[in-house]
Amino acid sequence: MDLTPYLESLRDDLAAAAAPGGPDTTRAAELLGSALESSVRLVLLEALSDAAAEITTRLQGPVVDVRLRGREADLVVSETPAEAPATTLAPQPVAADTGDLARITLRLPESLKTHAEQAAAAEGISVNSWLVRAVAAATQQNPPARQPDSRSRGRRITGFAQA
Repeated sequence: MDLTPYLESLRDDLAAAAAPGGPDTTRAAELLGSALESSVRLVLLEALSDAAAEITTRLQGPVVDVRLRGREADLVVSETPAEAPATTLAPQPVAADTGDLARITLRLPESLKTHAEQAAAAEGISVNSWLVRAVAAATQQNPPARQPDSRSRGRRITGFAQA
């Protein structure tokens, strides 16, 4: 999918909106349109990625990914492998799934990111889809028993207090 026509349309709309302001405003709009091209392209790619993730969550089996080739985005639909390796996570239904998507920023150590990318590639899905499955599986398991504070022993709490 070539994003250039969308960017050109946005640039044209910006120039048309600036035209009544005179030549200086029109020139400023042209410069602004050129400066924003990279940011707008990134936002469009994020929107495509979010759409692909939402479509994937609603499909039973196929996975929709956005793959970059140069400056173009390709939407790729692939089937999940019928025989998943033992190390993969099975898709888990998410309780109270309203279909709404939320965005978070996740910071991972580089080595963990590499392992997540390898696991996702082994399953033929995007890292985002793999992480969604991992979080869904982790949140549907029984929560671990709460570990007592190292200073507490049964009903008795040790330590000190100052008044």
